[in-house]
Amino acid sequence: MILLLAVTALTAACGGVEPDTSAAVADDGPAQPVAVLGAEGGFVTATMNVLRPPRVVLYGDGLVIADASRQMTLTDAETGEVVARLEKDLAGQPPTATPKPGAPSVTDLPDTVLGVRGKDGKMLEVRVPALQQLADFYPKELVDAKKAMEDLATRAAEEGAGYVATRVRLVAEGAESAEGKPSPWPEGVPEPSGTVDPVWQKDLEGAAASAVTKAVPAGQEYGRSLFTTGSGQVFVLSWRYLLPHEQSPALPAKG
Repeated sequence: MILLLAVTALTAACGGVEPDTSAAVADDGPAQPVAVLGAEGGFVTATMNVLRPPRVVLYGDGLVIADASRQMTLTDAETGEVVARLEKDLAGQPPTATPKPGAPSVTDLPDTVLGVRGKDGKMLEVRVPALQQLADFYPKELVDAKKAMEDLATRAAEEGAGYVATRVRLVAEGAESAEGKPSPWPEGVPEPSGTVDPVWQKDLEGAAASAVTKAVPAGQEYGRSLFTTGSGQVFVLSWRYLLPHEQSPALPAKG
């Protein structure tokens, strides 16, 4: 054993063995984003606030998912180009950007969130309030970074395929006064208990997730997604597919 370790160390010192640093995330862990464009805050409904996915996420293996609904895969070279572009544009930016003096006051608009995973494996995130409306008052690099990610999302929407997953995020919002006849609560799906204020959410997988996607088709109008629980409470149900890196306490951690 001692001889083997000595030979290995000597080989490495002579350049015969180099450590593999290509994978920043453990193989048995969930996939991790290397570039992200999203939005936070703003004047939106409680349901939208819970369900709103990132505009686009790029993973280390080249997988691109836009709006949790479309997907495509980039080559290694393309993935590297996107990451390098965002690293350059976000370098030196503060965690929350501030517009230049003279910018008009805007309210109730979401913050743009730009993120890139650096060579050290850490995610650098920059939040930019009202970037779209105040683009002229922010550094050009932030505008360029957003455009690069928006272009990636558009490409995924036009060239990619539909994204589906085995896990979903379910949201129930009280709708006692809504018009329409509620359907029975999907079999095998947990029901809200107690007071729901303002919404109830649950991350599901397996049979429960399948029951939700069958009972409430994607894109269904809220007025046609009414369901009643066993206790007679009426809710509007909404959901979306979870992304590979999204993990809820309701689901066991993998790896």
